[in-house]
Amino acid sequence: MGVFRRLSWCQPAAAGSPGCSENMSKEYLNPPSVFCSQDIGFSQAVGARGSRTLYLSGQTAWDANRQPVGGADLASQARQAFRNIRAIVEAGGGTMADVVSLRIYSVDYAPEKAGAVTSAVLEAFRSPDKPATTWIGVAALADPGFLIEIEATAVLD
Repeated sequence: MGVFRRLSWCQPAAAGSPGCSENMSKEYLNPPSVFCSQDIGFSQAVGARGSRTLYLSGQTAWDANRQPVGGADLASQARQAFRNIRAIVEAGGGTMADVVSLRIYSVDYAPEKAGAVTSAVLEAFRSPDKPATTWIGVAALADPGFLIEIEATAVLD
């Protein structure tokens, strides 16, 4: 395992938040030389080290019975995908605070759809520390009813 070093431009997190604490295994990097992304649901980078890493398959709006949740509503589908992510991470012994990276695939993405997804992200990650995130517009997903699919990586201590 390589050396993990604290970057000098790591901004301190809000009081009571893990952020850049010397004893924490995650650093949320948001240098002032790039735009402030936390307000819209993500950090520019997350440094992490831990004893176990979970790589989650893409989660969609299916519930435990493989039934769709949310119909054709993007925000509802996104919230269900995040509920699934939470359930898997917790089953692995972690919390949503352990999620360090997301890849969000959205069918026929357009800027006017961002609000629906951003609200679901902000509900799922309430602390100022947000995972690093990439949004990708796609033509279709595995099921024609899916509007969104979200992959996640969590690093557990």
